[in-house]
Amino acid sequence: MVIVSSLKKIITYFLIPCILGWSFSMAPSMALATDLAPDSFVAQAVEKTGKAVVRIDTEKVVSRSFGFDPFMDDPILRQFFGNGLSGRMPQERRVAGQGSGFIVDGSGIILTNAHVVSEADKVTVTLKDGRKFSGEVTGTDQITDLAVVKVDSQGELLPTAALGDSDAIKVGDWAIAVGNPVGLDNTVTLGIISTLHRSSSEVGISDKRIDFLQTDAAINPGNSGGPLLNANGEVIGINTAIRADAMGIGFAIPINKAKEIQNTLAMGNEVPHPYVGIQMVNVNPELARENNNDPNSAFMIPEVDGVLVVQVLSDTPASQAGIRRGDVVVKVNSKSISDATELQNLVEKTGVDKNIRFSVVRGDRTLDLNLKTAQLR
Repeated sequence: MVIVSSLKKIITYFLIPCILGWSFSMAPSMALATDLAPDSFVAQAVEKTGKAVVRIDTEKVVSRSFGFDPFMDDPILRQFFGNGLSGRMPQERRVAGQGSGFIVDGSGIILTNAHVVSEADKVTVTLKDGRKFSGEVTGTDQITDLAVVKVDSQGELLPTAALGDSDAIKVGDWAIAVGNPVGLDNTVTLGIISTLHRSSSEVGISDKRIDFLQTDAAINPGNSGGPLLNANGEVIGINTAIRADAMGIGFAIPINKAKEIQNTLAMGNEVPHPYVGIQMVNVNPELARENNNDPNSAFMIPEVDGVLVVQVLSDTPASQAGIRRGDVVVKVNSKSISDATELQNLVEKTGVDKNIRFSVVRGDRTLDLNLKTAQLR
């Protein structure tokens, strides 16, 4: 009886996702739980949100030119064809792409990754029930890798995904990735939240401003832009396939970040991203002393806790305010600072075209420098 009961639970566990029209796979590192109820939380979560998950197919026209063909410069050929065949000959080709997204407003507002739809000339959105819509990219933000696509629902309310609170996530919470990996429609993978606040520099994409969620749920290029769900079927993140070499590791943009800029993107406006124009790293007295004792070091570093300015970009708020390479920022608006990520967050919260004051240590002096933030382009 025990064996029969266990087999019944296992069979039910795998049948439910298939009945719902979704294929299902577990992260390789997870053991199958034999005490799951017949209506598993995964099936319930997918049933709640799955209809709002869409497939996004894109097409863009890419122009390229052939190199110079010496035969086209032949004088005999030119007698017949003239000069029109000489030099470079342009050619256009169509490049197809594919990803995922999810509906956040019944009128047809869809969230996805910017890299899924950027520069697309044609966007086609396919719902789970097979209906297809022509999509319009209303806004993209490369800094957060977020985008909004709008479809005309012709007055019909489309199914929407419930948005959760990514600030309430804990390491070890369930993570359910939904999307269309490598062209396979309606696929669900299961894992856990492995790490919170994984910085973009740690992930290896320093041009982004995101603290990622890390999960072991399988995330592939095709389900980029799809939702990462919690056990209640609420969206806690947006899947993003950003590391081709990230075997067994997936990343997602916290949904609270998307909430902040969703309306801005839907209206086609630019997302504000203030910056000051410095490259920086954390420093402490021990690291500074090690650098200063090295006869080959590029410059001396003040032996204090703070954020070291490694480079000042030209024609930026920092360069205009007189900040120099080798300065150590110890305060921002009178708040002590010792972490580069925290400094970046303070600049972000300040806003664009706003005044901000840096206290920096330069040699044996402490200077207060006033900057005015600018929009990052």
